[in-house]
Amino acid sequence: MNSIAENIRAIRSRMAAAAEAAGRDPGEILLVGASKMNGADACRAAVAAGIDALGENRGQEMTAKLAESAYDGAPLHFIGHLQRNKVRQVVGTVSLIHSVGSWPLLEEIQRQAERRELTQEVLLEVNVGGEESKSGFAPEAVYEAAERAKALGNIRVRGLMTIPPIQREPHGNLPFFAKIARLYVDISRNLYDNEFTYLSMGMSDDFEDAIAAGATVVRVGSAIFGHRQYH
Repeated sequence: MNSIAENIRAIRSRMAAAAEAAGRDPGEILLVGASKMNGADACRAAVAAGIDALGENRGQEMTAKLAESAYDGAPLHFIGHLQRNKVRQVVGTVSLIHSVGSWPLLEEIQRQAERRELTQEVLLEVNVGGEESKSGFAPEAVYEAAERAKALGNIRVRGLMTIPPIQREPHGNLPFFAKIARLYVDISRNLYDNEFTYLSMGMSDDFEDAIAAGATVVRVGSAIFGHRQYH
């Protein structure tokens, strides 16, 4: 069984190959370790191995691991579904929230950030497949959401995030990734003066295709930490 450090080296090698094949600089792509259901020791091992950031899905788990100094030495992102009643746990604690997929959630983040007198960086989540089981703005609605978000004084939109539908065929997610990449470029150019930085898409099974389509952030869990044991 490979160590976390060995897994990270292997992932970075694959990321570099995918970037170079697409004519991109591998250095512009961040590797976020999706550390859900992995303990503080695993997080510390990933930090020691040079992970760019760690990403948590659950506020309660994140809070517990913060108490154990699990993330010291790396930025912390929130990458899971965020409920409005959990926003206060996350705002000001993480450097970036990936999964902001509704206007009420944006408003709650604004309220909490204003209360703390800080600016919270976020990504707008796009439900690219229109799946009822997933949160996120519809592709045709995200431009308007990004435009409205500019008026929120304590939120800074830094880009987009998506999780495509599960595909059975190899490279089946490429059309979804390409669609979000086009939206990312359009919104960044026309609303945010080309200041978007993060296009967060691609996980353990498809991050190479996401990089080919233009991802600047990939969220990799099982390929780094091993398969999660659900109970």
